[in-house]
Amino acid sequence: MLFKKVCVNLSSYFKIGLVPKKYSIIASVLDKPKIGELTEVKGWVKSLRIQKEFIFADVNDGSCAQKLQIIIPKNLDIDDTLTYGSSVHITGKLSKSPRGQLELLAENVTVLGKCVVLDGYPFNPRTIHPPEYIRQYLHLRSRTNYMAAVLRVRHAVTKHIHDYFSKNNFLNIHTPILTSNDCEGAGEVFKVQPENEETMKAMMQEGRNRDSVYFGAKTFLTVSGQLHLEAICRGMGDVYTLGPTFRAENSRSRLHLSEFYMLEAEIAFCDSIEKLQSFIEHFLKYLFVVTRNTNDADLYLIDKNNKAPSWLNKQFLTLTYDEARNILAAKGLDVSDEGINKEQELTLVDYCQAPVFIVQWPKNLKSFYMKESPLDGTKVDALDLLAPLTGEIVGGSLREDDYTKLEKKLPSDALKWYLELRKFGNIPTGGFGLGLERILQVLCNVPNIKDTLPFPRWPHNCDM
Repeated sequence: MLFKKVCVNLSSYFKIGLVPKKYSIIASVLDKPKIGELTEVKGWVKSLRIQKEFIFADVNDGSCAQKLQIIIPKNLDIDDTLTYGSSVHITGKLSKSPRGQLELLAENVTVLGKCVVLDGYPFNPRTIHPPEYIRQYLHLRSRTNYMAAVLRVRHAVTKHIHDYFSKNNFLNIHTPILTSNDCEGAGEVFKVQPENEETMKAMMQEGRNRDSVYFGAKTFLTVSGQLHLEAICRGMGDVYTLGPTFRAENSRSRLHLSEFYMLEAEIAFCDSIEKLQSFIEHFLKYLFVVTRNTNDADLYLIDKNNKAPSWLNKQFLTLTYDEARNILAAKGLDVSDEGINKEQELTLVDYCQAPVFIVQWPKNLKSFYMKESPLDGTKVDALDLLAPLTGEIVGGSLREDDYTKLEKKLPSDALKWYLELRKFGNIPTGGFGLGLERILQVLCNVPNIKDTLPFPRWPHNCDM
C-alpha cells in the first residue's frame, strides 16, 4: 500500500517527464505565445540594431530556426557588453508589432557572457560563412545558423528513426563498439590496444602477442553491428541498432568519414529480397516526409532551394547488377572488376530519375554472409540503394541460412559462433545498413558529409 502511494506521488510530481524551468525556451514562446505575460528567455544575440530610443536584438537559444525579437528601451541599465554573440538573460512582456510579429519588450537584460568579436571571434553578424570556413572552428560552429539547423535536423531524424522502429515492434540493441571481428572483411579496421606500457607488460602472457595481450584476441573498433544483431534476431525477432562505426579508409572525399553513425536492422523470417526492399523504401519515405513536417524551417535555413523530392510519390526502381552494367556500357562507362564506382552510381540515379535498387550482385563483390541466389549460383541476394547526391545510401542482403554453404565461405575460425547460429533453431533473416550522415546529406542537400555531424573525423583530422 505504501509502495502504491509513493508511485502516485512520484507520477504526479513528474507528470510527463518535463524538468521544470524558470525560463522559457524560444521554440515554446513562438509556438504558444502568451501575449502580455511576463516571460523569461535565455540565449545568444544573433544581431543588434541600435536606434534612437530602442535597441533591437534578435535572440536565439538553439531550440528552433526562428529568432525572437527583443525590444530594449535605452533607459534600461544596459551593460555595454551587450553585443553580437553575447549570451543573455532577458525578462519582459510579449506583444505583437503592428505587422503581427511577436516581440518581447524587455524589462531586465543581463549579459551572461560577453563576446568581443575583435578578440578573435571568427563569425561576423549578417554574414553567411561558407561551410569550408566554418569547418575550421568545430568548437564554435554550432553558433552559426547553418550548423545549428543541421544539428536540429540530425536530432529529429534520430528521434524519427527510433519512433519508426519502436512502432514496428523492433527491439533496439546496443551492439558493442569493441569487437574481435571485421564484419565486412575489407581490413579497414582500427586496432585497439592499451596506450599504457606498464599495463601491457603486466598483462603479457607466454604465447600472446601485443595485439591480443589485453582482450585475449586481436580487437578492433566496430565496422558494423550486423553479426551481433543476427545473434539476437535469432532469439528475439526483429532488431535494430543505431550507433558509431569506424572505417580506416584513406579517403578525404566529400562522402567519407572515419567515424560515422550507422542504422542497422535485422528482420526475422525475411525470406525474399523484395520484402527487404519494400521495408527499406517504406522506412525512407516515412523518414523524409516526417522530417520535412517537423523541421521545414531548418531545411529552408540550410538550403532555400530544398524542396520535397518528386520521388517521394514514386516507387523506387529496381535493376539487376547486369542490367545496371548494360546501361552504363551504353553510356560509354565500363564497370571494372571491383564493381560500380561512385560516378557510375550517380549516373544510374540520373538515368532513373529516382532512387534505384541494384540487386543480384556477383558473389565476389559482396561479403561472405550474403545468401546465394536461387536464380543464379554466381550471384547473391544483395542490394544497394542508390540516391541523388551521394550514390549508395543503403546496403543490405538476405543472410546465408544454409549451414553447409556458410561453412564453406566462413573467413575465420573466430566466426564459428556465427555459423553455430544456423545449427540451433535457425530462421531466414535479412537486413540492411544505412549511414546516418549520408541520409542527412540527401535530406538537407548538404554536399559535404563533414557538415552533417558536430565533430567529423577523417584522415589527418581528429581535432578536439
